[in-house]
Amino acid sequence: MMVQQIVAKMQGWKTILQSALPCLLILFWGSWSDRHGRRKPCMMIPIVGELLAALGLIVCTYFKDLPMEASGITEALFPGLTGGWFTQMMGVFSYIADITDKDNRTLRVGIVHLCVSLGFPLGMALSGILLKQIGFYGIFSISAAMYSIALIYGFFCVKEPKREVEKLPKNNDKNALMDFFDKQHVMETFTVAFSGRNRVRVLMLIVVVMVVIGPMHGEMSVFYLFTRYRFNWSEVEFSFFSTYSMITHFIGTSFSVGVFSRMLKLDDALIGVISCMSKILSSFVYAFAVTNWQVYMAPIVEFLNGTSFIAMRSIASKLVNSDQLGKLNSLIGVAEALMPLVYAPMYTNVYAATMKTFPGAFFLLGGALTFPAVVIFCSMYRMHKNDKIQEKNNGKTDNEKPASAGEAGNEKSYISYDNQGYVKDKSIDIPRVEHLEHSRL
Repeated sequence: MMVQQIVAKMQGWKTILQSALPCLLILFWGSWSDRHGRRKPCMMIPIVGELLAALGLIVCTYFKDLPMEASGITEALFPGLTGGWFTQMMGVFSYIADITDKDNRTLRVGIVHLCVSLGFPLGMALSGILLKQIGFYGIFSISAAMYSIALIYGFFCVKEPKREVEKLPKNNDKNALMDFFDKQHVMETFTVAFSGRNRVRVLMLIVVVMVVIGPMHGEMSVFYLFTRYRFNWSEVEFSFFSTYSMITHFIGTSFSVGVFSRMLKLDDALIGVISCMSKILSSFVYAFAVTNWQVYMAPIVEFLNGTSFIAMRSIASKLVNSDQLGKLNSLIGVAEALMPLVYAPMYTNVYAATMKTFPGAFFLLGGALTFPAVVIFCSMYRMHKNDKIQEKNNGKTDNEKPASAGEAGNEKSYISYDNQGYVKDKSIDIPRVEHLEHSRL
């Protein structure tokens, strides 16, 4: 129990180190990426940080006398200095927006999210088994090798999208480093994202990102400790559960993307409501589970939870113009990077305080903190529905306009409409019945 409390506290300050630096850097990365039209550095440089962290952990494993804090700093510092996965995701989704039209963007965002959601649980599932078989040296060596392969593949195979970039002055006295860290670019990011007629919805979306991403980071920081203490699970048992949870999560997200979005064409905000309700219900199952089969029921209840991330990214891509997506994605990345700073210490402290009395209390906390997302998604769905009604009414008003006075006397001059209500031809022999009376005025 004493060891778990020490590890929980280390997780708190390590998360701060992993998130504070990316939170600052991602604003500069987003503006730089938009100005220079380059997405690959945002995707590749964070991988370099992860590679250095893996190599550093091999060194920490060799020097066994090093304190536990040395491993924590090594694991957190290098990814933090290179932007972390927050910057990488900003680059990935900006890249997807650059190479994909608006109609197919939701599907491709869903595919990217499926790959991301598949990779992390797969690593968690294999970690316990690999630890038993090959030890720390093998695990960190495999990680370093995979990061190296990713760097080589990205460098040679991923091509920068062709897009117009901002023309920079040739006689610029600033060097590259000063230009990168110019605070004016940060102000431009906030100005672009929070201006325009959809600024209220942008703010609502950022709040949704916070209340959806936050509990996920908080639960991740203590979930393994919870299963060790509550159910006395070993690394292998935790790996089996992670694999099972990964499979249900993958199937649920695939079902949501294929059925709710692709087939039923449900509104993104409505999909977000369904996803958040799935998360809230599962928090009760996790919190009050006392046997293994009960905790295995929770991923089934949480079947549709992963779709909220797809809904958020899809909504974001439709709130601003295409040339502003990079800056908006950087703000979303800032919101994601801030959440571990808030939620991880909160969850570790709650778990340490309630471990003896009610170890699953932090799950109920997560369910309560997710509920505001349901309210906001409902509000956004209502706004979008009202927009559609208004557009329909405007289209109906335009369709009901009579023909011009010069055409009124000509029995063959009528306004022609296609099956969607758009004007097709102004001179036809047989008009549509619903517009006949107006044409005779």
